[in-house]
Amino acid sequence: MTTTLASSPPSPTPTQTRRLAIGAGAGTSLEFFDFSIYTVASALIFPQIFFSGDTDPWFASFMSLATYTLGYVVAPLGAIVMGWYGDKHGRRKAMLITFFLMGTATVLMGLLPTYSSIGIAAPVLLVLLRLVHGFSRGGELGGASVLAVEHAPPTQRAAYGAFVALGSPFGAALANLSFVLVFYLPAETVTSWAWRIPFLFGAAVLVIGIWARKRLEESPVFEALKADRAEVHIAKVPVWNVLRDNWRRLALAAGANMGLNAVMFVLAGFMLSYAASPSPKGLGLEIKSVLWCTLPGLLVHAVTVVAGARLSDRLGRKPVMLTATVAIAIYMLFLFPIAEAGSLASWTIAIGIGFALTGFLFGPLLTYLTELFTPEQRQSGAGIAYQIGAVLGGGLSPSIANRLIEWTGQPSSVGYYLAGGLCVTLVCLLLLPETAPVKSGGQRVRQTGPEAGVLG
Repeated sequence: MTTTLASSPPSPTPTQTRRLAIGAGAGTSLEFFDFSIYTVASALIFPQIFFSGDTDPWFASFMSLATYTLGYVVAPLGAIVMGWYGDKHGRRKAMLITFFLMGTATVLMGLLPTYSSIGIAAPVLLVLLRLVHGFSRGGELGGASVLAVEHAPPTQRAAYGAFVALGSPFGAALANLSFVLVFYLPAETVTSWAWRIPFLFGAAVLVIGIWARKRLEESPVFEALKADRAEVHIAKVPVWNVLRDNWRRLALAAGANMGLNAVMFVLAGFMLSYAASPSPKGLGLEIKSVLWCTLPGLLVHAVTVVAGARLSDRLGRKPVMLTATVAIAIYMLFLFPIAEAGSLASWTIAIGIGFALTGFLFGPLLTYLTELFTPEQRQSGAGIAYQIGAVLGGGLSPSIANRLIEWTGQPSSVGYYLAGGLCVTLVCLLLLPETAPVKSGGQRVRQTGPEAGVLG
């Protein structure tokens, strides 16, 4: 059975389009900055100041990375709650709430006392704030990508969705840059108080981000859906319809994201810890140099995010994503052999190639997840799918990588683990449908029931 909206979504003006693209991209970059400074700190600083009760530095790093993982565990709850809110009350309102929660938690982290001051209460408070981080991030990507894609012309959806995807490299680069400047201070100063600077800078980020997001226009597709609520049945809790009618698609979409997230957060998080840790479990490289050398890789990642998105608008989502998945899986077998050459240059090349390849997959992915679900379920479906994949992939991967090296003594074992995760991504993508207008003949009519999907 098919249903159509009685009202056609109004076309946004060029001014609205430009404002949306800039606002969505800038807001997501700032939110990724908040999230990424925790990634850097959990790899390089928190083991010393929040988990200093552990005498083994490698195990302290594991405990710190485990708190990083907790942010992903709670993210699906954020996707469910904020997805429901966004599907019922608007994408823009949901994005304002998630940004406020993320920014507030970040600032409070910068005010926390350390383990030496209050003992075990310090990591407990850190974990609680990390849970708020994860909840807000769970609602962020679904809302931002849906808002961007629903403003886009049908043949440029991925290009618009790429503005949201660019938040990842830009936010991570800003986080790394903020910490590399901190590390120019004496080590005692860094662990005493200077580590707080990037977190407290989150107050300015919070103000700027709220200002940018309040200027965004609501999605025209959501406005049309709201106008048609009398004619089209809209579930009170859209997530139940997603789980009941589209559970298979939801599971496959989560699996499609799992392998990519595992790789991206090993590159962005664990590889920092691995590079800075002393031999034999790490490379013993100098921290400031490591942080500087992540920036070229993130810049290349931004370029390939845009390239992958635009290629998928021309060639279809699946050809681009399948090719990228195979290429990344093969490269993961070489990631650690290249990095293990031991020089800063070899480590930089290793992560640079990884970031470049993942951009081609990440560029179209957010748009693809959005297109898999109908408007009344879209923020719930896309958000939950992304965050479940992020938990199983990105959230666990740094801790798993740490334990694999501990148990096997072979860093290359991490590469095999990542390649295995990408095989899951490959199978899921093969089983999911194509959604790009260039392949599906334009926008398809919305459907109800088990086969609901694709933009309405």
